[in-house]
Amino acid sequence: MIKPLDKHQLYTPCDIDRFDFETTDQLDSFKGIIGQDRAMQALHLGVNIQHDGYNLFVLGPTGLGKHTVVREYLESLPKSRETPPDWVYVNNFEKPSEPIAISLTSEHASIFRDDMHQLVEDLCSAIPGAFETDEYRLRLQEIDDELKKTIESAFGKLNDEAEASHMRLLRTPHGFAFAPVKNDEVIKPKEFDALPESEKRRIEETVNALEEKLTGILRMQPQWQREARNKVKELNREIVMFASGHLIDELKNKYKDHAVIQAYLEAVQQDVIQNLQNFRRDEETPEHMNVPLMKTPAFRRYEVNIIVDHTQHDGGVPVVTPDLPNYANLIGVVEHTVHMGALQTDFTLIKAGALHQANGGYLIIDAIKLLMQPYAWEGLKRALISRQIKIQSLGQIYSLVNTVSLEPEPIPLKVKVVLIGDRMLYYLLHAYDPEFKQLFKIAADFEERVARTAENQHVYARMIAGLLQRNNLRPLERSAVARIIEHGARLAGDAEKLSINMMDIVDVLREADYYAGESDLSVVGRAHIQRAIDAQFYRGDRIREQLQEAINRGILMIDTEGAKVGQINGLAVMRLGDVSFAVPSRITATARLGSGKVIDIERETKLGGAIHSKGVFILSSFLAERYARNYPLSLSASLVFEQSYGRIEGDSASMAELCSLLSALSDLPILQSIAMTGSVNQRGQAQAIGGVNEKIEGFFDICKFSGLTGTQGVLIPASNRVHLMLRADVIEACEAGHFAIYTYNTVDEAMEILTGDSADRINKQVEGRLLELEKIRQNLAKQDKDASGNHEKDTD
Repeated sequence: MIKPLDKHQLYTPCDIDRFDFETTDQLDSFKGIIGQDRAMQALHLGVNIQHDGYNLFVLGPTGLGKHTVVREYLESLPKSRETPPDWVYVNNFEKPSEPIAISLTSEHASIFRDDMHQLVEDLCSAIPGAFETDEYRLRLQEIDDELKKTIESAFGKLNDEAEASHMRLLRTPHGFAFAPVKNDEVIKPKEFDALPESEKRRIEETVNALEEKLTGILRMQPQWQREARNKVKELNREIVMFASGHLIDELKNKYKDHAVIQAYLEAVQQDVIQNLQNFRRDEETPEHMNVPLMKTPAFRRYEVNIIVDHTQHDGGVPVVTPDLPNYANLIGVVEHTVHMGALQTDFTLIKAGALHQANGGYLIIDAIKLLMQPYAWEGLKRALISRQIKIQSLGQIYSLVNTVSLEPEPIPLKVKVVLIGDRMLYYLLHAYDPEFKQLFKIAADFEERVARTAENQHVYARMIAGLLQRNNLRPLERSAVARIIEHGARLAGDAEKLSINMMDIVDVLREADYYAGESDLSVVGRAHIQRAIDAQFYRGDRIREQLQEAINRGILMIDTEGAKVGQINGLAVMRLGDVSFAVPSRITATARLGSGKVIDIERETKLGGAIHSKGVFILSSFLAERYARNYPLSLSASLVFEQSYGRIEGDSASMAELCSLLSALSDLPILQSIAMTGSVNQRGQAQAIGGVNEKIEGFFDICKFSGLTGTQGVLIPASNRVHLMLRADVIEACEAGHFAIYTYNTVDEAMEILTGDSADRINKQVEGRLLELEKIRQNLAKQDKDASGNHEKDTD
């Protein structure tokens, strides 16, 4: 006879006598991370190996503290590592739509920006002063005098030629004119009319010749003026070069080892000359307008746009964690301003992305947040594959817009990306994205449980002390620490394991601290921990209470007394939010003559999942292998979860289904006071299932409401015994003999407990019933054959 488990097998307490402290204040906090040797080795390799594609994917369930561990590890790396360069964008004077990227060592970016500010201010002072000197005015006057002299000389020569031909060049309101002269006086019209025709023709021919020469002079005049203007420009260029040359040469000398800045300063000097008017003094200068000089449109072209600045870091390499890893926040963006209804932009509106900030260091991204942002994943992969950051809008990439925008020079990229997500996400990316395997070669897989050894329990206590310190919580008594350790085993679903889900543990610690504060206590006790655990369950317990109420009122039919043929109480776990609980479910089976099929009504109605259907198919194999090796299985059976209106999944009820089916075949009733759980294989062996603690407690609560009789209990697979961490009230009831937990290894052991009969008698009755069904089938087949033969004779 199988005996129920005793109380020591139902719960594995933490022995507080093994602790050498009274409160956690006496413990040194644990600096490392418990049970993550595999993950930390992978993290160390991924961070230190310097080859393409060795980015990391940190995987594991939520709540393990993966983000904190990774960030603290990266930030703990030696500060002696070389700080990556700062990056700035400057104007490309030849192609303003393609700004130039310049790298500078840390702190030099801001120095370069300040140098350019100072240069522009000095130019705004030096250039106007150079144009106000007497030397400049004198040289300008010389150019003007030379132009006037050239024009006057040409007109003087023409006038002398006219005088020699007895003509005079006259200036009129309408321009120039030639008139004949006699006795040094201009001939009047009447006198001209009186002249002989031959004289008139001579004068007209002379005038025409002179007018032609005059036209030539007038045509040359714009050229002379243009030459004068060019001389003025050349003079201005000389003056600007004189005023600005030493200022720019000083900067060139300062940045003599930086070829890109040298070329940029050359371009600045040429642009200053071409835009000289911006530096001439004006009544509406920025000083009078209270506008910073570099913010005015005329001088923004000389601004230095710092997009990456490491001066605020303590040294070492950057560790960046973007809150919203969308495309723009990762790759960077060119912003626009609205001016008179039109969008405008320039290189000063280039904004850095997380890749710029992390360049030369580490970028930590939540994988699910990244994948939820349109095009962000593709943008990140494109940057990693090309090893450069190229700022482009999505409109440019996908040809959605045709407007002209900036195309900043790409920046070389050298970064380690650390994606953090759950295991399913990692496996999906690994299976369906070929580029993922090329880019993320290192997987750091975090464990969610560790072995519950004496050493690990002590480390667990130190870890709790660290959590208390980081969250500024009251210290715990050692009995409270023991209760947290026991709760960790319950969360792990295994008495020999401890959950290292820090989120769940911290929540309990915070709430227990609150309850201790309500009692004006300076130390948290075991009762406060228990109260916090109970309160967490109670907050999510509404659905469970409603289901139990429906069972207690007889709306959901569950028997806890008596015995029924083909009927058994199965147990199913439900998880709603953070709360897991179990409710009994009545499973019934019917058996009759048939063709060897076991019909799963849940599957036929599409309410059964694949794993549940697999469990039912195993039942047919078991029956055929054990009872019908030498003849066909002439059975048609039906299995169903009564009053189940949702999807059924899992095989944890397959043993209960088999027992109910054997009861229906043997006509032996099953005790309704005992519920069972466990899966079965084709050999009839019991297999472990999950949620065993919740399943036992769920049936216990139903029995407790109707009244514990001492005959009630739960059957679990023997392999589940190590998982037991039951509630105190269940253990007390078992100790008092009011409730019992049985373990079993095979279906035979389970049936003996459920029916009170021996396995031999049960098997004989099942086999007898199956033989009886086979004989009936054979007789029916013979009758059909005889009837068919008689029909053929009648036809003849």
